[in-house]
Amino acid sequence: MSTSTPTFGLWYDLRNPSQWRQPLGSLYRESVDQVAWAEQLGFGSAWVSEHHFADDDYASSPLTIAATIGARTSTMRIGTNIVVAGLHDPVRLAEDATALSLLTDNRFELGVGLGYHAREFEAFGRRVKQRPSLLEDSIAVIRKAWSGSAEPYEGKRFSLPGLQVTPVPEQAPRLLIGAQSPVGIDRAARMGDGVITLSNDHCQVYLDAVERHGGDLAEARIYASQWTIVADDPERVWAQVGEHARYQLNEYIAWGSFEGPDQPSEFGDTQSVLDAGAYRLMDASMAVDELVTLATTYPQIRDFHYWAQLPGESVDSGSARIQYIADHVIPEVTRRLDASSRVDAQPTSVFA
Repeated sequence: MSTSTPTFGLWYDLRNPSQWRQPLGSLYRESVDQVAWAEQLGFGSAWVSEHHFADDDYASSPLTIAATIGARTSTMRIGTNIVVAGLHDPVRLAEDATALSLLTDNRFELGVGLGYHAREFEAFGRRVKQRPSLLEDSIAVIRKAWSGSAEPYEGKRFSLPGLQVTPVPEQAPRLLIGAQSPVGIDRAARMGDGVITLSNDHCQVYLDAVERHGGDLAEARIYASQWTIVADDPERVWAQVGEHARYQLNEYIAWGSFEGPDQPSEFGDTQSVLDAGAYRLMDASMAVDELVTLATTYPQIRDFHYWAQLPGESVDSGSARIQYIADHVIPEVTRRLDASSRVDAQPTSVFA
């Protein structure tokens, strides 16, 4: 498959930690303004996360935020990274995603995942140990709802009576699965229209799983979340935002985001975050080289997206990095990948 330029995107959780508290309504409105501005700069996607009962007001209504972004943009793809599917009624989730798809002229992509925060599952009357079956049943119900089928579905956790869910989307949204474990990545290859990765190291793991399940590698789709600070002087910027990144990661650790034997312990300082590779620092040249290499090695990557701003960081501070990526990264990645595609497309003479 030929290499095309992935879209560049922005990722939002809209956290508002107490030590950096700002008016929450302003944060929401300014973030949506930022997305509309970024679209004009060449960004092609916006992603919204979901959590509940968070002390820092982590965004809990991603589809409402996505709809607002859709109303303010015209070309940008809008997705969730991710909705914790098992916490929702899957019929309502399918219906809301259909409405979003219709309102945005099919620009919406539904990213779902297992979730991990036990407090959320308990509060919604679900059991965290049933996450796999909750997610898989949700996906089955959503797909059946979007298909227009009136056939009933009976799963382990969710069921659908013999009724057609209406309206159906003009074009079913892509159903993406966020995953970081081998089992989760395998599920994305088996059940999803693409994977949302948390590490670039997971790209090959996903493609191996696609092949294992008999999928077409040319149709595989990777949406690559980037945990990178890209700036002209990234060390200087890190000195300003590193504590925000450390807070973000420590909260994920406390919530149980990381599973298995390699769970990180809480980061005691910002240097330990860098030492662990949890965040990386790059200027434009470094970022361009890495992204071009990734897109060339894995043409299945359809999107690179970055946190628009870290928890408690001002929107203006995040916008400075967005402007830098728009000015120095997106155009050069596009130029180099376009040049590579033209070379690949050149016919080979039999007389050479």
